[in-house]
Amino acid sequence: MASSTVTSAQPERPPRPNLAFRRLRGKRSPAEFAAAVRRAAREIGERVSCDARYVGRVEAGEIRCPNYAYERVFLHMFPGRTLTDLGFAPRSSVRGRQARSTGESRGAGEPYDTRDTHDPHDLYETHDNNEESDVLRRAFMTSGATVAAASLGPLGLAFDAAAAGRPARRAGTGEAGALEEAVRRIRLLDDRHGADGLYRRAAAPLRTAYALLDAGASRQATADRLYTGAGELAISVGWLAHDSGRFDDARSHYAEALATARMNGDAGLEAHAFCNMAFLARDAGRPREAVRAAQAAQRAARPLGSARLMSLLSLREAGGWAGLADRVGCEQALVRAQTFFERGPSDADPEWMSFYGEAELEGLEAQCWSTLGDWPRAARHARRAGDLQDPHFTRNLALYSAELADDLARGGRPDEAAGAGMRCLDLLGEVQSSRIHTMLAGTARVLLPHRRASGVSTFLDRHGALPRPA
Repeated sequence: MASSTVTSAQPERPPRPNLAFRRLRGKRSPAEFAAAVRRAAREIGERVSCDARYVGRVEAGEIRCPNYAYERVFLHMFPGRTLTDLGFAPRSSVRGRQARSTGESRGAGEPYDTRDTHDPHDLYETHDNNEESDVLRRAFMTSGATVAAASLGPLGLAFDAAAAGRPARRAGTGEAGALEEAVRRIRLLDDRHGADGLYRRAAAPLRTAYALLDAGASRQATADRLYTGAGELAISVGWLAHDSGRFDDARSHYAEALATARMNGDAGLEAHAFCNMAFLARDAGRPREAVRAAQAAQRAARPLGSARLMSLLSLREAGGWAGLADRVGCEQALVRAQTFFERGPSDADPEWMSFYGEAELEGLEAQCWSTLGDWPRAARHARRAGDLQDPHFTRNLALYSAELADDLARGGRPDEAAGAGMRCLDLLGEVQSSRIHTMLAGTARVLLPHRRASGVSTFLDRHGALPRPA
């Protein structure tokens, strides 16, 4: 095979921080501002996967001009302003930079328009522009587009076939960015639709991620991004297995993420892996393991400086204590979780924690009281979780409704339970989650003796007509 020409990018001045955009964010944290961007996008029918990292890149000046979808959202959020007013460069000044001859294009959820801007890290890194690199990049770019269509085709297998017999080439920042975007897209789809339709299709991007690790990178900073991205992707795929009831698969993926974290000395990734391992252990009926995993996560997370992360990990510990029927241990962990939460968000909060707000705090506390058999208290927290939840997280809305229905049913309020169950059923056209189906099935069994109560028969009939999850 003829070797391709290697073109080194010419160094330019470092990006200038976008102070105008930072002023517009005001006192909101990057995660809170990203949530506002997503809400604004929904108002005008756009779909963007904005998160705290994207906001940080804009404010750092790394994104000189947003893609067209983000442009429409920003101009909707700040009427009367232009892109220049928002601190961006004119589109004409960045058009054509780093254009790709392959004609690849990104979806509206991408953090920048590949035809209009470039990855500033490429200014300082020379990497092979060869066929192997293109195969890896296409595997991720196409996977990302397919995830957005909720179909996640087996593109990793296509990579394996195409790359067979070829020497491995080093990965660059393009591959690292594509890997990070694959993680964001999977999380976004799970937030909206649940895990059941995504898990098996998400295995292909994960295989490609570890092929990238094996290929190596030309700079340590890129290698670190690849390790973190592969570990986060393993956790995301593990969560899809977890939420769809495949506990053994989830355990394997979480262990893979933990090994990746420890090989690279990544405390944030280690904390995330232990966090999910604690959640899995609780669900799998191993509460003592859940406590130990949550405590290990807290040891890894303590130096990171994120109070919100420590709050979530305290809740994971509380869930383990509840499973052990240790009410005192559970209450102590819940108090710590609330104390940490009240310290507020910070720039140290991990990107993956965008789901964690007051609604999730209430929902996880509801699960603790439910496990302890305090149904009225559990129902109060589950109801509050549903009231507080951002509608962007459709799966969580369904989950909190299912939790509320079960708590009300077991607490002797069958008519209210049926109403909450009906609200959950209304969301199952958009959400596919074995966890939620299992919860509703348990609620239906509890309500069977109360068929004559108001609304219960309607709920039971509608639940009975549901297709069984695969």
